[in-house]
Amino acid sequence: MRNKRLIFALAGAVLCGLLGVMLVTRYLATVQAYTKDLGNVVVAKREIPLGEKITAEQLTLAAMPNGSTPEGVFRKLDEVVGRVSVTPIGVREPITTLKLAPVGLGAGLSAVIPEGYRAMTVKVDDIVGVSGFIMPGSFVDVVAIINPLPQQEAVGKGPVSKIVLQNIKVLASGPKLDSPENQREPTSVKAVTLQVTPEQAEKLVLAANEGKLQLVMRNYSDQNDTRTSGANKNTLLGGDTFVPQPPAPSAQEQAKPVGRRTSPIKQANVVKPSAEAPPVKPLSKNSVELIEGAKRRDVELP
Repeated sequence: MRNKRLIFALAGAVLCGLLGVMLVTRYLATVQAYTKDLGNVVVAKREIPLGEKITAEQLTLAAMPNGSTPEGVFRKLDEVVGRVSVTPIGVREPITTLKLAPVGLGAGLSAVIPEGYRAMTVKVDDIVGVSGFIMPGSFVDVVAIINPLPQQEAVGKGPVSKIVLQNIKVLASGPKLDSPENQREPTSVKAVTLQVTPEQAEKLVLAANEGKLQLVMRNYSDQNDTRTSGANKNTLLGGDTFVPQPPAPSAQEQAKPVGRRTSPIKQANVVKPSAEAPPVKPLSKNSVELIEGAKRRDVELP
């Protein structure tokens, strides 16, 4: 009996040992396969600003699974050194071809201008530049004050204010291509550089020579095409209609569906008709009404 128990114990120990060996072997094979699948890619060692020529000190190699690498990554540092970044690159972020300017292109503003566009600088002050809050990456509309044509002056329209360009991207604010870290604080600059098409550049030059320019900041997500007839003295004196301003949603209200608050309607006080009172018996001329506590009675006079 004891021999059988010993045999069973030994057999169980052997099976457990074999199972453990199989699990360890499989784990080591998985690790080796994962290690073989890793490949070195070029990543940023520190932040690389927009439009800057990349140096070797800004780069390093990092292991990444080949199946998870973004399209267009580089495997060697020499392939990236000397190229110009067309977008800000963060720390440990892989360098791809879409983030670099073509080979041989110099650093600076020319590297960040898309094909088919032009960069044009406009002189601004604190008023035109929206108190210094227009920064690289902002989108603005350009409003110009233009003197009318001679035939329009006879009508008496006077100067006209008109939106001449819409949804124009700001490439640079002064000499800076990057937005400041704290975008809540304005920056005082004397000029901003706008990204325009050749046709828009012609309109912008004409508007700048004809009259005064004003930049109007847009929301990043606002892609609506606004068509206006312009404003003159006649429309200015005609006044404007009241347009309610949308309230700024709080953090709690952003998760809730936006609805219009309405106050509860108070129910009107309805006077219910009382029970029909008994008819009043008319008093005769020779009688008086005598009230005794809660009782009433008529007393005939002689």
